[in-house]
Amino acid sequence: MKTIKNIVTNEIVIKNSRFITIVQNIQKEHIQSTLENIKKQYPKATHYCYAYICENDKKCSDDNEPSNTAGMPMLNVLEKENLNNILAITVRYFGGIKLGAGGLVRAYTKSLTEALKKAEFVELILGYRIKLQFSYSDEKQIDYLLNGKILEKDYSQDITYIALIKKEDLEKFYSYSYEILSELYIENYL
Repeated sequence: MKTIKNIVTNEIVIKNSRFITIVQNIQKEHIQSTLENIKKQYPKATHYCYAYICENDKKCSDDNEPSNTAGMPMLNVLEKENLNNILAITVRYFGGIKLGAGGLVRAYTKSLTEALKKAEFVELILGYRIKLQFSYSDEKQIDYLLNGKILEKDYSQDITYIALIKKEDLEKFYSYSYEILSELYIENYL
């Protein structure tokens, strides 16, 4: 499974209609705000169609294009590329010439496919976001085991870290007090 490392934008024009596709790596909790920001960035567009895959959740929207002519073709491209934690939005400015159902499917598919040609891909590895609590005497050992993937640190009676770890590294922490906060995919370049 993979995602993209960078935000990619691509624009094509088909029969006077502009199709602007934005593709980015995303976490589920940021999808709605990202869609709202795109609508502000591209005001007066006719359609804001999208597809996303985040962990086990998939969704697409035709945004008033004929049914299954925009969102579903985009989702099919994301699935075919084996992408995850990914959001693709295609903004359409209608050019006055109707494309028909087949033409729309081809246009949305082409716009996303061309955008992905510009992307830099990274593999995703199943991992966990954990909360780890330990004594001060174990700090150097824990820092070594986590190898820089510490998101938050709290120094009180004991030390508490919020960190990202790979699934296969979880057994290293059995002797310490930890709590799995969430299961997630982490990019291998972290």
